[in-house]
Amino acid sequence: MGSVPGERQTTSLKIVRLKESLISSAFQRALELKKEDVETSGWLGRYYKDHDYQLILQDRYFSEKQLEVLMTYLDSAVRHGLNPEIFYAAEIRNLWQKMEDVKPENTRDAYRDKVRMEVLLAASLIKYSRAMQYGMVKPDSLYANYFVATRSPDSSMAIKIFAIRDLKSYLDSIQPKSPQYLALQKALQMGAGTKVMSKAEADLVIKINLERLRWKNKPAAIKYVSVNIPDFSLEVIDQGKVIIQMKVCVGEGRNKDYKNLLSNDPDTGLVRDQPIARETPQLSSIIHSVQVNPIWNIPASIARAEIAKYVASDPDYLSDNDIDVYKDGKLVSAEVIDWEQVDHYSFKQRPGEQNSLGKIKFLFNNNSSVYLHDTPVKSAFKKTNRAISHGCVRVEKPLELAFALFGKGKTYDQIKRAMENAYPRAKNISLPVKIPVYLNYLTAWADVKGNLQLRKDVYGLDMVLYSYMKNHQLIPLEDLSSANN
Repeated sequence: MGSVPGERQTTSLKIVRLKESLISSAFQRALELKKEDVETSGWLGRYYKDHDYQLILQDRYFSEKQLEVLMTYLDSAVRHGLNPEIFYAAEIRNLWQKMEDVKPENTRDAYRDKVRMEVLLAASLIKYSRAMQYGMVKPDSLYANYFVATRSPDSSMAIKIFAIRDLKSYLDSIQPKSPQYLALQKALQMGAGTKVMSKAEADLVIKINLERLRWKNKPAAIKYVSVNIPDFSLEVIDQGKVIIQMKVCVGEGRNKDYKNLLSNDPDTGLVRDQPIARETPQLSSIIHSVQVNPIWNIPASIARAEIAKYVASDPDYLSDNDIDVYKDGKLVSAEVIDWEQVDHYSFKQRPGEQNSLGKIKFLFNNNSSVYLHDTPVKSAFKKTNRAISHGCVRVEKPLELAFALFGKGKTYDQIKRAMENAYPRAKNISLPVKIPVYLNYLTAWADVKGNLQLRKDVYGLDMVLYSYMKNHQLIPLEDLSSANN
């Protein structure tokens, strides 16, 4: 006796549900990716469920024979200083070969392989796209003193990979193309050591800086001020050209003796970022004004650690250095100061030849209370290692910097006269056109002649970044091997 229509419908529904369950189960197993890709796994799981678990990329790239293109780019990740295996290169290649060899294609294992290939292709393209356009490391989560506006990818980047038809055109379009990046790639390919670094060490420094150059934190302004902390230099850039360059002194760093260039932790490979209080932060802001003949509001930390000692050995230190001390808004004499309660006082150094800020300071908003300023101690610029300040940036040619920012005219003439005044008074002057300022940390770059420049890691930030990349196996396998020997 035949089954009734209702029974046939129930049976068909059970078969559909069973198939859906098998497909869902196959995808769930395939979504077991690297531990650092947990977020991607969750997003892909939701995406494929919403799209009925279709094999979108696997079917497309197999039928259009584009997998060779993808593998070429993944293998070339070493040109970016990256390990191809973070993009699942070997597993994709092995699975591809297996799927080419194994017949018939309608077995359960064959279907699982197809699903695994689908997920690997999606995860690989998402990760590679992120690496090329945003870098592999989030600097604001790695560095304690990082306050640079840095863009991160969102879900729209991941969604776009499912619309890619021409893989080569897409992968070409996302390659970093800045002159600096291409110059470092060339230097990496050629290989070069220096008097201060071996070839292997220089290669790792280049790879670390390639990662920095992939971060979306570069100046968009036509004109801006850029300070490179480990190079102890400042440049004013206008329409892509350096219009002025000078030496600077930056904050004292934890690696001032350059005892270590790269991390060599035998256990974890990790170096935590633990900056000392005097290090100049990485930041981006806007120079909005200057103070000519500035008053130095001396931080309590400096008063406690330094000025108290000077006064203890020289009772006339405050008066000799034009420092006034206030409590509750009233001027007090050095004799009545309770040095155990320094935080209850404010210390101010009057404008003049002895003022530690020199004749001018350049102001921009930031939470680290740092700024650019002049200095009366010009001999500091003759030092090779100029990481010697309390955190602010001392500039070698303050008047030239003022001219570069304000330009020729009455305001600049006013600044020049005020700085030359024998009876200085503090005066704030706003910039008519605000200028972006970037305090950066680059230890490898190409100069205007195309020559590779390498600098030592004065703040240990190369060590921090390298140890993270090593721990997450982001750098090529040969580097991981040599670093462990």
